[in-house]
Amino acid sequence: MTSRRRLLFGAALLPAAQALPAVTLFAPEEASADVRPGEPGRPLDVPYVPTPMKVVDAMLDLAQVTKNDLVYDLGCGDGRIVVRAAQRFGCRGVGVDLDPQRVAEARANAKKAGVAQLTQFEVGDVFEFDIAPATVVTMYLLPGINLQLRPRLLKELRPGTRIVSHDFDMGDWTPQRHVDVDRSRIYLWTVPPRS
Repeated sequence: MTSRRRLLFGAALLPAAQALPAVTLFAPEEASADVRPGEPGRPLDVPYVPTPMKVVDAMLDLAQVTKNDLVYDLGCGDGRIVVRAAQRFGCRGVGVDLDPQRVAEARANAKKAGVAQLTQFEVGDVFEFDIAPATVVTMYLLPGINLQLRPRLLKELRPGTRIVSHDFDMGDWTPQRHVDVDRSRIYLWTVPPRS
């Protein structure tokens, strides 16, 4: 198990009482700090661990992103997935993160990459942010967060929306496909038709 996966998996094993329904991130150099607020009174519960670019590309390929997609990255960190999708496919993208520092970094990265006009990054809580417009949702969260998000994804996303998760599944919702890239596993689901 990679150190990145160990760090994330270890965070997932924290007692449930410590977990809050909010996705927040912090930079690797801050990982040893106790807890830093993403906003007043709210602790960080998901460490910021950047997805390797090889895995980012594999996630976008697995979702079969095209220029017609609107890619949402939940817990976007430095914005690399949204920026890469805009660069490779010319599609629009939205990233949401509870950490204002990461959102500022994502906006700067989009500007540097020349895709600021195609991207939007917002400070927000993935449990409250409007995700309904997305045609593709990407995430690199934790197993417990994925499970908490799952009902919302199924209820609010349109049928046919693709969901891609880096390293962590969604419990008993069987993925359509999974792909291994180096030491990472990527999962794909499609929101089914409403019954």
